[in-house]
Amino acid sequence: MKTLLFITVSFCFFWACTQTETTPSKKVSHPSHKYHYVALDTSNLTYQQTDYLPVYSDIYHSDGTKRFLLTSTVSIRNTSLTDTVYLISANYNNSFGTLLKPYIDSSIMLLPLESVEFVVEESETVGGAGAHFIIRWGAQRDNNQVIIQGVMISTNFQQGISFVTESKTIDWRCK
Repeated sequence: MKTLLFITVSFCFFWACTQTETTPSKKVSHPSHKYHYVALDTSNLTYQQTDYLPVYSDIYHSDGTKRFLLTSTVSIRNTSLTDTVYLISANYNNSFGTLLKPYIDSSIMLLPLESVEFVVEESETVGGAGAHFIIRWGAQRDNNQVIIQGVMISTNFQQGISFVTESKTIDWRCK
């Protein structure tokens, strides 16, 4: 009797661990709330900045010939308590600097303390270990602070890995 109970419990445990979600998931690269798209004349912005954000669609492991695929989440946060900032462009590029995908086609208004996220799916394999975003944003004042981070994660093969990258300012203009 104990053997039958053990086999039944073991079967249920292994069966539950191997089940996958049957509902088809819609591929979405904008998981945030609804964005505030705006028609924007960037020449009216007093301050503009361009940031480089390293993201990794994969990293190498073992002897350097094997790739560990990652999902990347890009988080762009307006940290101002009072001022709006405008996300002008967010372009995803591969290791060679070639544009793979523009993530927005119209400027996004970020209200005070608002944030947006973009996701590069784990199945995207052409970006490489040197993949990156070039992100342009602007504001009416030059004292705004925007935090731009990349969060990479994967849980393949019973192995979990995650890490964060920070952006680096590569260009700025102030009127």
